[in-house]
Amino acid sequence: LINCKDALFDVIIMDISDPIEAGPGIMLYTQEFYQHARTLLKPNGVFVTQAGTAEVICTQAIAPGAYNDYTCHAPIKNTLETVFNCVLPYSVNIPSYGSDWGFVMAYDSSNPEDENDDYVNIDPSIIDNVVDSCIGDFKDIQSNAKNGNDLLKYYDGISHSRMFHLPKPIRQRMVKDERVMTRDNPVFMY
Repeated sequence: LINCKDALFDVIIMDISDPIEAGPGIMLYTQEFYQHARTLLKPNGVFVTQAGTAEVICTQAIAPGAYNDYTCHAPIKNTLETVFNCVLPYSVNIPSYGSDWGFVMAYDSSNPEDENDDYVNIDPSIIDNVVDSCIGDFKDIQSNAKNGNDLLKYYDGISHSRMFHLPKPIRQRMVKDERVMTRDNPVFMY
């Protein structure tokens, strides 16, 4: 994306290494990079990035933004909020990580509050119907699935709702954490 000048994307998904000191991905979490990525999105384009752990237990004793606060979910959300007018943090359980992992979706909208609410509070049956109607070609899949919801092992309408309804301690932590990641003021995980 750094070298892209003329391409425009509907979606940019950043599944990159964590923002660790001297790591290869630290500058890809900065306000400056997000500003550049925004210029590469088509109208109504969406930017998504992984945002580190969203685990409640390991961070309760550490004040948000303290010198020993190695969480990045809130700083990544905060940084994206300086660039986009719609920013939605969410999390999913990643079994191989043994914890919930944070992600942030960002985009621009003429009506940000209503659109955010639409994503967060969508009726689970709408998600289930979309999954069933859009995932339906089972010819190449060795499965007894009869529809898209049978095929998917994790995602459905209820899972979607859970993803965007973060646990109370995570929400409280995000309110208190004011860090923004810039080239001159990076936030390191670990």
